[in-house]
Amino acid sequence: MSEPSIGERFLELLADDRPLSDYETLWTTAQRDDPAAADRAHSLALRARGLREQDRRREAELSALFDTVADLAALKDLDDVLEAIVRRARTLLGCDVSYLSLNDDEAGATYMKVTQGIHSEEFRNVRLGFGEGLGGLVAQTARPYMTDDYFADERFRHTRSVDTAVGAEELRSILGVPLLLGRTVIGVLYAANHDVRPFGREDVDLLTSFAGHAAVALDNTRRIKETQAALADLKQTSELLRENVEGVQLASIAHQRLTGVVLQGGSLDDLTHELHEVLQEPVLVIDARSAVLASSDADRPPTAQELELVQVAFGDSGTHVEAGVSIAPVFAGGDPLAAVLTRSEVDDVGRRILERAATTAALLMVVQRSVSEAQTRRRGDLLVDLLVGRSGAGPLTARASLLGADLALPHAVLVVDGADPQLRQVAVDLAINTNGLSAEVGERLVLVLPEEEPRGAGRRLVRRTKGDSGRVPVGRAVPTVGVAGPVTGVDGLRAAYQEASRSLDALLALGRRGDVSDAMGLGFVGLLMGRHDPAEHVTARLGPVLSYDADRGTSLLETLEAWLAEDRHLARTGARLHVHPNTVTQRLDRIGQLLGDGWQEPERLLELGFALRLRSVLPEPDGD
Repeated sequence: MSEPSIGERFLELLADDRPLSDYETLWTTAQRDDPAAADRAHSLALRARGLREQDRRREAELSALFDTVADLAALKDLDDVLEAIVRRARTLLGCDVSYLSLNDDEAGATYMKVTQGIHSEEFRNVRLGFGEGLGGLVAQTARPYMTDDYFADERFRHTRSVDTAVGAEELRSILGVPLLLGRTVIGVLYAANHDVRPFGREDVDLLTSFAGHAAVALDNTRRIKETQAALADLKQTSELLRENVEGVQLASIAHQRLTGVVLQGGSLDDLTHELHEVLQEPVLVIDARSAVLASSDADRPPTAQELELVQVAFGDSGTHVEAGVSIAPVFAGGDPLAAVLTRSEVDDVGRRILERAATTAALLMVVQRSVSEAQTRRRGDLLVDLLVGRSGAGPLTARASLLGADLALPHAVLVVDGADPQLRQVAVDLAINTNGLSAEVGERLVLVLPEEEPRGAGRRLVRRTKGDSGRVPVGRAVPTVGVAGPVTGVDGLRAAYQEASRSLDALLALGRRGDVSDAMGLGFVGLLMGRHDPAEHVTARLGPVLSYDADRGTSLLETLEAWLAEDRHLARTGARLHVHPNTVTQRLDRIGQLLGDGWQEPERLLELGFALRLRSVLPEPDGD
């Protein structure tokens, strides 16, 4: 039995989850036999190991978030809730410190309530007026803000008291997100680091979702205390209090059901089902483009009025109750993602439940988007390696199989001119829907789609860029697509990619923008133009004759074309040109002097015929 290859030995290290030192040892050993192969296998193995570590980190973050949701569902005491919020926030982002401030609306300020990792009393006692510092700006605008370097950032108002407190803790990068109940800011949740360590969009989205859960937990805790106080002080309103208690209980049931959807890794369909069970009314989730993402009432699509009210709710950034419906918009990082709609006008309890459902929907969508983006990046990296990488077929086929791509199936290859964001999204959606692959290679977009007829797949891509209207939006061009296939295997895909690229080159050279074609559809002219510049090809073959005619006003090129068309028959050529055969002979002699010896050999004549054909399809140069 033959020894395993260096690539297979690195795969064994990946499969056994070996430490990094084993990779370096194997690489050092393999350098003695084949340094180039060792370097390639070592590089690919480290990339694959890095991707797996990224997935593990993502799982750890989600686990921390789910643990937090479970804690919040179980805790009742307000101080315990606040401590859990801040502690989990610090764990979730892996930051140096975290803290939470609550708003004092009467004083127009926000004050520190709970801190983790903070050492100075000055910081714990600081109060920020609305609009002061980063936290005051978050409390005032109800939007997340972050800074990479607090003291160098001039977007918010610096005050001595706030800057002194921040300086005492030596904080540099800070992220703050609002704790929102509807449109009301009740506090700010922070994550901060001692060094310049930028927070990313994913950090903002996750902390915003976490803050939404925290705000609801705070509200539930406060309302329970308010209910207990009301029972002691207002016995005469016992019936009203009973209804309020029932509302809190209903909200608690809703909270437990929606939390269960998150903890069990549920979907938006699960969310609409649980909310329907609580509210006993139809529930829909509608995205910002008016598409229904989930519904408990599939037989009744949203009406035009309901879709219009969804847009109103997005504009108001708050729950909207009107015309027999209630709508809670879903935001992540300040951007509208969707809206949760129920076909009834809810009371205060129902409003809180609906807003809690919107927070849950935001979390589900952010998690799903993060998973989808990571999967798309990995599949795109695979496609680039398939088409232009140096890896062998074996490792690439194994990677493709792990990502659900079967290279043994016939695939169509599409190469598209340009890669603007809208076209890129259309390509990603098409690849996902067909279990294909898409990636940017250079300045072009490449798709590999399984079990697709190439030209039909290209036309489908063009149709999708036009949308339901059948027209390309203003400011965008119809994509030009070169296609090839169907092919199988790594070598087949690479050859088809080159062929589709040449077909695209030919389409662009012929001025056929917005068209879809393969090599067969272009014929020999298209194939030739896909490899060379057509004008240069004509000049290289016919340049001396063209210059002679231009300088002397002769008709040598016309004579050559007629002579070839008449199968080199002198008499027929003369009749075609209305000149004597001797004149034809004289012109051919002159052509021979210009083109050199051997110009009448079969291969040279074929090249001259191609050049004449190319010249006939090229546009006339300016000034002719």
